[in-house]
Amino acid sequence: MMKSVLLALIILVLQSFPLRAQAPFDMTPEQPTAEEETGNGAASQPAVVTPTAQPSETEAFKRYLLPNGNLDLNGEFEDRAWSVYLTPQQAATGAKLNLGYQNSIFVAPEVSRLSVEVNDAKIADEAVRSPDSVSDLSFNLPKDLLKPGSNLIRLRAHQRHRTDCTIESTFQLWSNVDAEKTYLSFSGSDAQGLQSLDDIRAIGVDDNGLTRFNFVVPALEQPSATIPLMRLAQGLAVFADMPNQSFSFNTRSMAGTKPGELTVLVGTPAELQPLLASLPASASSGPVAGFVEDPATGSPVFVVSGPTWQAIGTAIESVVAPTEVTGPATRRDVITTQRWHSPDAPFLFSDTRLRFSQLGFKTEEFSGRRFRTDFTVGVPADFYANAYGEAVILLDAAYSPTVLPGSHIDIYVNGNIASTVPITSSGGGILRQLPINVTMRHFRPGVNTITIEAILETEDDKLCAPGATGSETPRFALFDSSEFHMPDFARIAQLPNLAASAGTGFPYGRSQDATRLYLDRIDADTLSAAATFLGRLAVGAGHPIPVETVASPALIGSRSAIFIGALSQMPQTVLTQMNIAEASRTTWGSDPGGQADAVTTEAAVDAWREKLRGGVWAGWITAFEDWVKRNFDISLSSLRFAPVSESSFTPSNETSLLVAQSASLDGSGTWSLVAAPTGKDLHESVQALSAQDTWMQLAGHITTYQRGTKTVETVPINDFDFVETQPASLSNYRLIAANWLSTNILTYAVLLTALSVLLGLATAMLLNNLGRRE
Repeated sequence: MMKSVLLALIILVLQSFPLRAQAPFDMTPEQPTAEEETGNGAASQPAVVTPTAQPSETEAFKRYLLPNGNLDLNGEFEDRAWSVYLTPQQAATGAKLNLGYQNSIFVAPEVSRLSVEVNDAKIADEAVRSPDSVSDLSFNLPKDLLKPGSNLIRLRAHQRHRTDCTIESTFQLWSNVDAEKTYLSFSGSDAQGLQSLDDIRAIGVDDNGLTRFNFVVPALEQPSATIPLMRLAQGLAVFADMPNQSFSFNTRSMAGTKPGELTVLVGTPAELQPLLASLPASASSGPVAGFVEDPATGSPVFVVSGPTWQAIGTAIESVVAPTEVTGPATRRDVITTQRWHSPDAPFLFSDTRLRFSQLGFKTEEFSGRRFRTDFTVGVPADFYANAYGEAVILLDAAYSPTVLPGSHIDIYVNGNIASTVPITSSGGGILRQLPINVTMRHFRPGVNTITIEAILETEDDKLCAPGATGSETPRFALFDSSEFHMPDFARIAQLPNLAASAGTGFPYGRSQDATRLYLDRIDADTLSAAATFLGRLAVGAGHPIPVETVASPALIGSRSAIFIGALSQMPQTVLTQMNIAEASRTTWGSDPGGQADAVTTEAAVDAWREKLRGGVWAGWITAFEDWVKRNFDISLSSLRFAPVSESSFTPSNETSLLVAQSASLDGSGTWSLVAAPTGKDLHESVQALSAQDTWMQLAGHITTYQRGTKTVETVPINDFDFVETQPASLSNYRLIAANWLSTNILTYAVLLTALSVLLGLATAMLLNNLGRRE
């Protein structure tokens, strides 16, 4: 009997060893509160989960570097800089920098260079010589070069054409940096781990430049969970602050985490136990928020838990609180852009002068034909100077005696030409504080990119002798003592204005009250779309936007609200306010093949009326309007006394997403609509729209997105309301009037004529009462 008992005990002991080996963390809170020690209830603050170290042999951990996917370095000179956030463990671990690239066949390898800098230390300076396939370069980084927090990465390309010396040939020069093969490689086992809330910033991107938060919430469809989840999503979005973020929700699936992704588990211990057995013990007694390691994959998982959803809400608040340093009433000095463009863009609210050195530019000498560089600045949501305003670049530069008259310096704002300065004299020259007026027509709320391009022609370029493209004699220099001067501009907001919402989260980011959130249903697709959209607004605003869900549109009243869901499920009142055709409910997203014969008599009559009304005269009028717009920047829309009413809008079947904005019923609030034909379209299209390059195209009254062609179209604003954002002042009203009259030139002309007539009559009356009478 004793032998049998002893044998059973030995078997039990042996069976216990593998189970102990699987437990990677000590889940006991490091510092229990006094209430926990005495057993007097749960702690009021969430417990911090701290994983213990587990040394093991693992493959190298990768941190992909390119924030927007594959990077094109175009032209003869290109300089790109951004920052990568590293955890203390990653910074302390030995790292290699890997870079993959392929260049144009026209690039001359003997005179073209590609350099890499990390924290202002040059790591590599290689010849550009990979036209046939992608080349892989690998460099060991010096010890102590990387640091915890932000690390500056800079890529610079100097490229010259093999045989051609023309300006046009510079557009054939490019080097494509492969995002999949460009990364930091860490050899240590601790590099993959995440421990503190600050480490959320180290999630980074995948090999396509995307950042994904994968929420696993077993109680996802519980109505009381929606607000905490939206709150948490916004907090994580502001924390990470990456350019291409998206959120997805599900109830059970917990796949392995890839680079650029973070799995977030939210729920009570009973709900999460089937998904992750090694939950913190303190989650049963109080709120918990922190990282643990998934035993199945070894990847970090962010767990937010507590005995009740009220406790989970407390844990979420502890995560979100650090992101609310800048609230609705706080004025930001910068808009954070360093994760994709370093340095951060200074936020300009009034008359400001900035040296180029403050904008991240260093003095540069250039020996080629087309020099190009850029910087970023931010303007607020109530910027109103797009019709008359002009910023000024005070340029410090020099050009050599070989540069011919006819060369010129061009200024672009957000990709649109804003000013051109010709070089008219020969013999070289030094330009000191040369004023270049930059029209602010193309400025938009949020981040604006200003590009300086110098087109430089010489006699040697016309001859183009062998080896001429490789000359290293500088022909142009741009000095960092140059300045950008933003003058005072009118400050008044316009609604609707999707550009202001995309750029700064306006008006929701400034509201002290919670914005109403109406979801047509609570499922994974709709919540994923809502979290992604709200996360984007929060990043623009610089802080999470408080929201509260409503079950019925009747509960919204006239307050500000956001409606998200399938268009067929949206309230009729919303469609009416947005001027969206009621028929879109049933026709949008349907099979076009089944609609071929569905032509109404009224539509047929309208079509024939347009045909008969057209003809030669219509063509002449259209051509004349285009000519006036092209040469004098005058459109028929500016020749009006009163705003034109918005026409009814019907999305095409190719459109997969619609974003619209209008005033609420009584005009006291702002309504925004995010709709698609189906929940799947909604989820996938909002995720695509949230990409930085696409998101910044939001504008006007309505913006549509076609997922198949990845195109964005906007419906301009015909009728808008002014919203005062600044204390009343005569100087601001003067600037507002100047911009409004510049937009409505017919009204300006009539007022000018009327004032001239009044002045003439007053002068005549005055002269009649003066002088000698017979």
